[in-house]
Amino acid sequence: QVRLVESGGGSVQPGGSLRLSCATSGIAFVIFDMAWYRQRPGKERELVAVITADDEISYSDFVKDRFTISRDNPKDTLYLQMDSLKADDTAVYFCNGKKWGYDYWGQGAQVTVSS
Repeated sequence: QVRLVESGGGSVQPGGSLRLSCATSGIAFVIFDMAWYRQRPGKERELVAVITADDEISYSDFVKDRFTISRDNPKDTLYLQMDSLKADDTAVYFCNGKKWGYDYWGQGAQVTVSS
């Protein structure tokens, strides 16, 4: 069975850091394009960052220079290092994997940034 399981979410003060992980199984992780999305309260889901199977990385402007996406292919795991967190980063963060016609999602991890 295909599984994408996020972990590492939680509550942090503004300016703090969190590291999200997405452990995958049941997919050929090394050839999948991976991404993080988020959904803020009352808003639609939006793209945060992408790392392709060829290790090409792109970020949305609102997280550039604060977040770092990476992958560990031997561990079949995707990461998102989040630094300098802001209240507007509060959201459910979703792990996503795509290849050919396949499109897989995790259940999401809550990140809350508040004082």
